Amino acid sequence: MGTRNRQWTGLKHLSLLPLLTSSPVTSFHIPKSFTPRTRTKWGTHVGATTPSSTSSLFTSSSTTEDPKRVVVIGNGMVGQRFMENLLDADPDKKCSISTFCEEPRAAYNRVKLTSYFETRNPSDLSMTSDFDAAGKTVWYEENNVELLLNDKAVAIDTVAKTVTGASGKVIPYDVAVLATGSYPFVPPIPGRQRPGVFVYRTIEDLEAMLAYAKENNVESAAVIGGGLLGLEAAKAVKDMGVTSHIIEFAPILMCRQIDQGGHDALVGKIEEMGLKVHCGARTQFFVGEDGTTDEESTSPVAALRFSNEDWDDLPVQMVVVSCGIKPRDELARECGTIDIGERGGIVVDDNLKTSAEGVYAIGEIALHKNFIYGLIAPGYDMAKVATACVAKDLGLEGASEENDLPAFTGADLSTKLKLLGCDVASFGVNQPTADDEDVSFLVWNDPHAGVYRKLIFNKAGTKLRGGILVGDAGDYTKLHKIAMSDNELDEGTTPAQLLPPPTARTSAPEEVTVSKDPAAQICSCNDVS
Repeated sequence: MGTRNRQWTGLKHLSLLPLLTSSPVTSFHIPKSFTPRTRTKWGTHVGATTPSSTSSLFTSSSTTEDPKRVVVIGNGMVGQRFMENLLDADPDKKCSISTFCEEPRAAYNRVKLTSYFETRNPSDLSMTSDFDAAGKTVWYEENNVELLLNDKAVAIDTVAKTVTGASGKVIPYDVAVLATGSYPFVPPIPGRQRPGVFVYRTIEDLEAMLAYAKENNVESAAVIGGGLLGLEAAKAVKDMGVTSHIIEFAPILMCRQIDQGGHDALVGKIEEMGLKVHCGARTQFFVGEDGTTDEESTSPVAALRFSNEDWDDLPVQMVVVSCGIKPRDELARECGTIDIGERGGIVVDDNLKTSAEGVYAIGEIALHKNFIYGLIAPGYDMAKVATACVAKDLGLEGASEENDLPAFTGADLSTKLKLLGCDVASFGVNQPTADDEDVSFLVWNDPHAGVYRKLIFNKAGTKLRGGILVGDAGDYTKLHKIAMSDNELDEGTTPAQLLPPPTARTSAPEEVTVSKDPAAQICSCNDVS
C-alpha cells in the first residue's frame, strides 16, 4: 500500500527541544528514538529460534495471562514521559515495555542542552538518574523497562504487529507508540556538505563542535536561524569561547513570539554579551577555504556569502544550522499503512491514534489538525492523553472510564524562557491578525533597562488577551493566568496597572501564590529559569 498523504499548514512552533548529533550536515546523525519496557528479553533476532525456557510471552501454553506488549519507538523526553505515565497506570504490571533508543545514552533533557558546557557531564541532563558507562540508568532496570540503546527501529509491520531494530531484533507489540521526534531542517544552501558545518540537537553534536573548534582554532562561527533553536545554538557557540554571529532571514528575531519592539530589546541584550545579529540575511553560499561555492567541494567552510545587495562575505570557520525541524516520519512512511501529512508528520486524532490499529504517535512526529507542535509542553500533554487511551485499550487497572478519556484538542503555546540571559515570554494572543478588530494594547519600552512589554486587551480594555514580555517577565505567571481565564479584569484593576514590569514598581514585587488545583497551569514550558 502506498503512503497516504494529508496536507498540513506547517510547523506550529519550533521545538525548544534543541539538539542532534554532530557531524558535517551532509552526514548528520538523525537522533535515535526507540525504546522497550521490560527487563524480560522478549525480543528475538531475525531467524533466531526461541528457547523453550523463554518467558511465557512466547508460549501459548502459559498458565498465566501473557503481558501486554508496548513498544515505544523513540527514547526522547516525550517517549520517556509516556513510559512513566504508563507505569503509573499499570500497578498490576500487566504490560511489558520496550523502547528503542538510537542514541548512545538513555533519555536526557534536550531543553537544557546548552547547560552541558557547564560540566560536560551527560548525567546532569539525564531524565532519570546518572548514566553508567554503557549509557543506561538504573531507572530502566528498577521499572523492568527494556532499553535498546544504539538500536534504531528500522521497520514497523502493522499487520504482523512487530517492530524491527537495526540490530535485527524483532519485537512484537499490542501497542506501538511512535515518539521519534524530529531532525533539524537544513536549507539547501550550496556548501552545506563542508567540514565545519554542523547541526545542533544532541550531546554528540556539541562534542563534535567542540572538537572541531579546538582542532581548527575556530574564532568565529555563524548560527543559521534566529528563532528559539537558533538562539540556544548561539549561546552554545558563545560558551565555546567563539564569536557568535546570528543569521536570520526574517527582519526580526523570534518572529513567531515577539514583535519589532521586543526584537529591539532582545538584540540590545544579546549584543551587550558580544554576539552579533544579522537579520534580513539571505545566505547564498557556504564558501570554502579554496573559494569554491559548489555542492561537491570538501574544502572547510571559511565564509558566508549573501545575495543581499552590498553585503560583504562574513568570514567564519564554523557554521551551525539551527533554523527549524522536520518530523522523523520515515518509519511510518516506509511502512505504507500509516497516514502521513503532505509535508510530513504522522496524522493523529484527538486520542493520538494513527490510521493503523494499535499505533499511536506523540510529540514532534504527530500531525494533529494540520499542525506539528515543537514545544515540549504539548508533547507532554500528548503523552498524558496517549497513556490514558492505551491504558483503556489494554484494560489496565489505572484506565479511565470511556466517558472520562482525555482528548488532545490543541495546546497553549505560551512560553517563558531565559535566552542568552534575557527573559523572553509570550502568551495568549500576542500578535493579533490584521482582521482582528477587538484589539487595544499598551506598550512599555525602556531602552535603558532593556525592558519591553506589550499587553494586548480587547477593545474595551476589560479583558487581557495576550502579551509580549522581554527583559522582565517576573509577573508572567499572573498575566498568563488572567489571559487564559478569558474573564474580565477584576473590579478596580485597569490595563495600565498591569503594564509596568515588577522591577519598575515602587512596592515590592508581588509573590506568586501557586494554586493547589492540579489542573492549574503554571507554565507551558518544561523548564523555567
